[in-house]
Amino acid sequence: MFKQIFPLALGAGMFLLATAALAADGKAAAGGSIVTGSKEAILVAEVALLLLVGRGLGEIMQRFGQPAVIGQLLAGLILGPSLFGWIWPEAHDLIFPKNPEQKALITGLANMGVMMLLLLTGMETDLGLVKKIGTPAFAITATGVLVPFACGFGLGMLLPSSLLPDANERLVAALFLGTALSISSIKIVAMVAREMNFMRRNLGQIIVASSILEDTTGWVIVSITLGIAGAGGLAWGSLGKTIIGTAIFLTLAYTVGRRLVFWLIRWVNDTFIGEYAVVTAILIVMCGLALVTQGLGVNTVLGSFVAGVLVGESPILSRHIEDQLRGFITAFMMPVFFGLSGLSADLTILKDPALALLTIGLVVIASIGKFSGAFIGAELSGLTRPEALAVGCGMNARGSTEVIVATIGLTMGALSQNLYTMIVTMAVITTMAMPPMLRWALQRLPISDDEKARLENEEIDAKGFVSRFERLLVAADESANGKFASRLGGFIAGQRGLPMTVVEVASKPKKASEPSEPLKDAAIESAKEGHQVKKEKEGENRPDKVEVSARQEEKVDDAIQKEAPKGYDLLLIGIERMHSADGVFSKTVDKAASGFEGPLALAMAGNGEKALEAKGWNILIPVNGTEASRRGAEIAFALAPPKESRVVALHVADRRATNGTSHTRRRSRGRRRTEKAVLDDIKSLAARYGFNRIETAVHTDVSPDDAILSEAKKSGCDLIVIGTNKRVGDRLYLGQTVEHVMKEWKGAAVLVAT
Repeated sequence: MFKQIFPLALGAGMFLLATAALAADGKAAAGGSIVTGSKEAILVAEVALLLLVGRGLGEIMQRFGQPAVIGQLLAGLILGPSLFGWIWPEAHDLIFPKNPEQKALITGLANMGVMMLLLLTGMETDLGLVKKIGTPAFAITATGVLVPFACGFGLGMLLPSSLLPDANERLVAALFLGTALSISSIKIVAMVAREMNFMRRNLGQIIVASSILEDTTGWVIVSITLGIAGAGGLAWGSLGKTIIGTAIFLTLAYTVGRRLVFWLIRWVNDTFIGEYAVVTAILIVMCGLALVTQGLGVNTVLGSFVAGVLVGESPILSRHIEDQLRGFITAFMMPVFFGLSGLSADLTILKDPALALLTIGLVVIASIGKFSGAFIGAELSGLTRPEALAVGCGMNARGSTEVIVATIGLTMGALSQNLYTMIVTMAVITTMAMPPMLRWALQRLPISDDEKARLENEEIDAKGFVSRFERLLVAADESANGKFASRLGGFIAGQRGLPMTVVEVASKPKKASEPSEPLKDAAIESAKEGHQVKKEKEGENRPDKVEVSARQEEKVDDAIQKEAPKGYDLLLIGIERMHSADGVFSKTVDKAASGFEGPLALAMAGNGEKALEAKGWNILIPVNGTEASRRGAEIAFALAPPKESRVVALHVADRRATNGTSHTRRRSRGRRRTEKAVLDDIKSLAARYGFNRIETAVHTDVSPDDAILSEAKKSGCDLIVIGTNKRVGDRLYLGQTVEHVMKEWKGAAVLVAT
């Protein structure tokens, strides 16, 4: 531990001395007042110091199983009047001067940090999970907010007047205190659940969904409290205006606003060519909604949170874009804001026995109120006693959320400095106590057979190929191959609710009498079929509307070069001439494939319209244990309705005659175990997609291409799906086996190249 702390202390000490010298020089040069240049330099030094100490302590706390935010809060406490200002007040005042202009600089930065933290919190809010959990989440939220809010509100009404900034504003202080005691931190809860591999367990999802609802409810309560504070008291007219305005804002945001945000993110992603354009658009949405709620008198916090929820639900928001934004907020904004929050607290007030006892009482009341409220809700919703115990332990973490609420209250003058310090102390203690308590409670919970089966399926998804798709691109003409590719893409998108783009390749503009978007229409119809399959299989009533956009281009390679940078996970190509008679891909396909770096799926309808009219297929899937062949198999399962389709998994094995020695017999047994493992893995993957039974075949001592063609004819298959790797070269080459199969095969085929 000394090796971890010493570099941190050394670096912090050097920053302290350098900044103190800088501030002292600035004062000397201005006759005691800080000059403009020093203001900016001190701001930079303050930020650097908060980042250094916050990141270092956050790392140390994580090594002890605590959230990093605790380390960032402790960094502020250490650098503030609680320790640094107490030990060396002169140096503290030089680095963190009380000059209003200097404080305004870093406070403005921290206020923007609050908005971005709430944006991130909203993006992590999974409303779909809340809908899925249903009754338990709502019951736990109702009692889990009501009971601690009543405790906090009652405590606020009974606090000594000396702890209030204004005795006449007791109601507002009580509302802030009640809100601070009632909210749980979704970040802390999710961190512990994820760490213990409980994020996907039934109870883990209930706890996370409940904390999401509590977070959302808490910010609505905060907005109403801010409206009351802005009105200067409980004026029913102003309160009604605030409540009605908030209700209208939320209604419009989650209806019209949702569609507008979806459209904006997609338009920016598809139109702008500069880097991070979507991130800029997200920040503009955040600022816009924050200004709307500020205009309603409920502060910027609600608008920032709602903006995050809308952005997080956008189907076009890729993990890459989300990670870009999360990285900046986590690396920069969080240490600065929480460090500054710690700076605003002064733990030296706890030297007063009365204030120390009041703080202990606040921690006890907060813990009992939150635990009992969540426990009661869990029992009322039908959970077992051990499950209810775990829920009570899990919800008792305030973390970042409570600190944000307290900071807003302090900034608005609703909380005194002493009361703010007490709330921050309570937040730190309850947050540090929650992880070990939740770990203890979760370890006592057994896993049911149904839950075990669901977790196994989700484990398959976690290693899956199709499950990672976020957006599909189809490049096709109006040939049978093009319609086939559009149909396959639509079916996959419909099952997963993915947005897709269909680029129609046409050498000349269409006449008015011709159908305008036949490929798009085919994709939409197929998407509806895919949605129905998903609904029947999992019983989830997912939205059956898939976002399908379409446009026309003259050349397929030009179209793909324009679309590829917009973030697609799979390109399906279907044009009239896919390959020559000897199995070599056409130059058009070569050019199209070269313009896309991700996975490809080449769709060939074969002879006639059968592949376009069939509801299902007899599919042959060659498998050899490689990741490429497994991805091909997964595509095959994803593009076919299970009830109407039949699948044959083919493994080609090399079992040459042996001389009968023990060594060769062991090798033979090893090969058979490998064959069984490969086919068992494909069976598990098939079951995940609703194919509860598939046929298997093993061909020995024959070339793979001959085995594929022979088995396809023997089994009566009309579609072959082959997963393979792209070969490096001037043209698209997927291997000798694929080339030979394409030369001889006259039926439908899908080649998945990764």
